[in-house]
Amino acid sequence: MKRAYLLDQIDTPAGKVSRISTKWTVSDHWETIKIRWSIGRMNYKIKQGLYAIGNPYTLSAIFVTANFKLSFDHLRRALHGMNAWVLVLDTKGINVWCAAGKGTFGTKELVYRIKAHELDKIVEHRTVIVPQLGAVGVSAHDVKERTGFRVIYGPVQAKDIRDFIANDYKATPEMRKVKFPLVERLKLIPVELFYGKYYLIFVPALFFIIAGLYSGGYSIDKAWENGSKSIMYLFSAYFSGTVLTPLLLPWIPFKRFSLKGLALGWLFAALFLFFNIFGSHIIENVSWFLMMGSISSFLAMNFTGASTFTSLSGVQKEMKSALPLQIAAAGIGIVLWLISRFI
Repeated sequence: MKRAYLLDQIDTPAGKVSRISTKWTVSDHWETIKIRWSIGRMNYKIKQGLYAIGNPYTLSAIFVTANFKLSFDHLRRALHGMNAWVLVLDTKGINVWCAAGKGTFGTKELVYRIKAHELDKIVEHRTVIVPQLGAVGVSAHDVKERTGFRVIYGPVQAKDIRDFIANDYKATPEMRKVKFPLVERLKLIPVELFYGKYYLIFVPALFFIIAGLYSGGYSIDKAWENGSKSIMYLFSAYFSGTVLTPLLLPWIPFKRFSLKGLALGWLFAALFLFFNIFGSHIIENVSWFLMMGSISSFLAMNFTGASTFTSLSGVQKEMKSALPLQIAAAGIGIVLWLISRFI
């Protein structure tokens, strides 16, 4: 089935190249909404290769992007009214930033695409424009040495491309800034909310069932009473890690995301304790402090790879140190909670 963004094909010295539209259709907007809610996100990709925008010729610029369709869509929309080439790398459907960190948006793939699509036959210049967020994966020196093409790192955001071109293909300091404002953080929340949708069903259900256990056997009434509270605690921890942490990110103390999530998870637990919502036994209370803190901490840590607050090495270092503690805290919490059922 022909995709709506494909218009026709143009002839080049290296063969036919598909021309694409710069306008988003209703389908594009709807698909974007679905992706924001993590629906079909892992298969939201386009065919890698060379594309044309407008009526590009031998002096038209070549912009490089990933084959994650949302990255592709933002680039083509930013190039509206221009004549340009778009070189799409095979990043396995991953966006530029994440693919650069994984190595799929990298020197090897860029070199391969430049040669495979015979760009030296299509353009007179020897320059490709790589998004700055992909710089970590691309060695300009190696690309130049192996293909003869010079790499220019463009702006962080596609919307700045026009100003970038007007500035003689030079990015200003403002264009180089990687920002993570509230609106960008809000876009990530639906993805994180639905990322653990199956856990949100089965884990609370399991706690609800086990909550009916007590020293005298099993009670449906206790399952309803204690199980309903358990579900509330679990959802509160999930909410604090996936929603409140990104919303309040700049204002939460601590640099590490794991500690930010831990602080909010414990804040919820402290509120439950203050309003006497927790159980009456200290072992049960301690168990929920441990579980809620570890859940919120772990979920908050998912934002490290999507934010500008932590470098790749920082993410790896934090996960290496925090994950064992989160697992241990959750495990001890579960054991204590099970013990509290029979006290």
